[in-house]
Amino acid sequence: MLKNLEELKEEVDKMTSQLKDQVKELNGGQSQVIGPTGPIVAKFGDDIILPCHLEPAMDAVKETFEWSRPDLKPKFVHVRHDNEELLTNQHPSYKGRTSLFSDKLWYGDLSLKLSPVKLSDNGTYKCFVPGKSASTIDLFVGSVSSPVISLAGNDGDKGGVVLDCKSKGWYPEPELLWLDGEGKLLSAGPTETVRGPDDLYTVSSRVTVEKRHSNNFTCRVQQKIINQTRETQIQIADTKKHNEVEEQGEPLRAREEMVKLSQKEISHWVEELQRQLEEDKRLSDELEKKLNSVDDQVTAKAGSKTENKADGYLKLKDIITRVKHELVNQQNRHERLIMDMRKLLAKTQEEVGGIIKDRIKKHQK
Repeated sequence: MLKNLEELKEEVDKMTSQLKDQVKELNGGQSQVIGPTGPIVAKFGDDIILPCHLEPAMDAVKETFEWSRPDLKPKFVHVRHDNEELLTNQHPSYKGRTSLFSDKLWYGDLSLKLSPVKLSDNGTYKCFVPGKSASTIDLFVGSVSSPVISLAGNDGDKGGVVLDCKSKGWYPEPELLWLDGEGKLLSAGPTETVRGPDDLYTVSSRVTVEKRHSNNFTCRVQQKIINQTRETQIQIADTKKHNEVEEQGEPLRAREEMVKLSQKEISHWVEELQRQLEEDKRLSDELEKKLNSVDDQVTAKAGSKTENKADGYLKLKDIITRVKHELVNQQNRHERLIMDMRKLLAKTQEEVGGIIKDRIKKHQK
């Protein structure tokens, strides 16, 4: 078995040598650098090959050639010289992302692989062999995403349902279209376009669909340069029925949300007042202790020669008494507020229950 493998390897080497000789024989004239006839389109994050080869074919293992982008400084994307990769002057944005097909160089394949592709890779590339010629290649890098459709309410004037479509993460800037169930274009509002800090585009649009339309609707986002299209469909069972439900249900939902928001605010204030009341009681207890202490000290000093000092204690006692009295009043106010807030909270809870009952009744009709 080993002998057979060695013989097979020798046969492969012999055939390879013969092919190289044939390539040299075919290279009777000067080889030209040949690239693609049209632009190359790649999706953001994919690996892409920029094709370039010598024709007639020739062994390019020891050839000097370069890939560059004239709009960059430095312009070099990838350079090979004397059987080695020279990446010293390579543009920083391509570091670690470029490679050649070393096993294909011997028959003149100079193609460059970019991995992964970035949006900044958009541009015109040059495949150049000194003393021969050059080929230019346009690369378009795109990013796509599927749109999302949501119900945005109803249009009372037109008696229709308002649909909203949004799609994030496109490059280059796409266009957004609305289609009915028959594939016909719908008249929609202007497309809003936002370009983010990552250079990706977000597009959105709204359309009002009326009861005369079919029940299937499509939001299509497309980019012709990169030949990419994404679309999402939505089906509305009955636009007329939906409008009736919206007209009846939307105010109820709005009221319910407002009441629930009020409940949250009331609960928050009750908690705050309760904390303040506990703090008032704590201070009141401390003042009571200080007041008792002052009483003891004033009693102990009465009739002694330190009358001036006793007067000072009396003044301190008076101040403590007034502060304690104010604290008691504040406690009473807080307790009344807490009671009022809790009554209001119970009332809003009853209102939420009534709203839910109304919604159930309307759905049962």
